[in-house]
Amino acid sequence: MKLTCIIIDDEPIARKVLQEFIEEIDFLELVGQAENVLRAAALLQHQAIDLIFLDINMPKMNGIDFLKSSTLQSQIIMTTAYADYAVEAFGLNVLDYLVKPIAFPRFVKACNKAKEFSEKSLGQLSKSHTYFFIKCNNQIEKIQYDDLLYAEAMLNYVMLYTSSRKMLVYVTIKSLEQQLPAPLFIKVHKSFIVNVNKIQSIEGNILSLGNAKITISQNLRDKVINEIVKDKMIKR
Repeated sequence: MKLTCIIIDDEPIARKVLQEFIEEIDFLELVGQAENVLRAAALLQHQAIDLIFLDINMPKMNGIDFLKSSTLQSQIIMTTAYADYAVEAFGLNVLDYLVKPIAFPRFVKACNKAKEFSEKSLGQLSKSHTYFFIKCNNQIEKIQYDDLLYAEAMLNYVMLYTSSRKMLVYVTIKSLEQQLPAPLFIKVHKSFIVNVNKIQSIEGNILSLGNAKITISQNLRDKVINEIVKDKMIKR
């Protein structure tokens, strides 16, 4: 399993050092760099990012304020010249805190921690999250995650499509997206969330799930394809 990562740091030399470190670790995949958090927003919008190497002292918005104002699902490793923010950073649930100049062995230790955290999270998800409940037609229905193919937005309702039936439920697509487990389900269009395990093929911008054909939104295409294929593509 590869972890996609980005670097957010205003110092070119610091970014170069981190890039060289990342290239030495086979389970990391660097997919972007940014000199401040505002420029990083585009990277976070278009790709699924597992891990962020985040500096603190940057122009426009510092790393701590960025964490306070965001709802990131990515793991965060702080990379900074300032040791004084460690307590506050760990209070914001950062994974690790590296003080520059960063020694490579210390960097490897932090990255191994990120890998172990990701593997543990996926293991817990597969064991504990196998179904959910939804209210439909005045009944509380149990739905297995593995049975749900995709969900389609219909104004303030969502149509859930399983392998055997469909159900119209009073919930928004945004709310559903926030509550379905992200490793298994991904939003591919403003109106569609799909079960990644049920995707049979991808042709251009079209996903095939059973008899259904679902279009990937153009502005989400890179993020969606990256999340679906990730490190599972067999190469020459």
